[in-house]
Amino acid sequence: MTKALGLLLAVLGLTACGTVGNTASPSPSPSAVPSQEITAPQPSAEEGSVLYITVGDQALTATFADNPSAEEFRALLAQGPVTVTMEDYGGFEKVGPLGATLTRSDERITTQPGDIILYQGDQITIYYDTNTWTFTRLARIDDPSGLRELLGDGTVQVTFSLA
Repeated sequence: MTKALGLLLAVLGLTACGTVGNTASPSPSPSAVPSQEITAPQPSAEEGSVLYITVGDQALTATFADNPSAEEFRALLAQGPVTVTMEDYGGFEKVGPLGATLTRSDERITTQPGDIILYQGDQITIYYDTNTWTFTRLARIDDPSGLRELLGDGTVQVTFSLA
């Protein structure tokens, strides 16, 4: 951080010195130059809005649901990627321990392939088929085609991360 600040000050100092002796164009008056403040770049509204799901060497994108649980999940992922060991359950989903407990925003829904669901506050599931139950939707995979094949049979490591 100190090196970066020193480099920034050196560059600004050299830029200011570069106009000395330049008579090709007059310097604007102080009132004509808008004041500029140097600030750290702010994250865009889009940053952190895309969920990445990585299975092996394949990455999928998903869109977060609009509920407090999804916001907590996004905040958890802002601290770093989360890898979950997931197993088949019921012939319609992969499920595994999230490693954290999130607030539940349960409602009775029928899942669709590509739904990412919080179950009992501390389990995360990826649905590759349908099921009706009281769940909390965290996100939905944007293109779930081929999802069942990608997840495969048995145990799989799935990493959830932000853009």
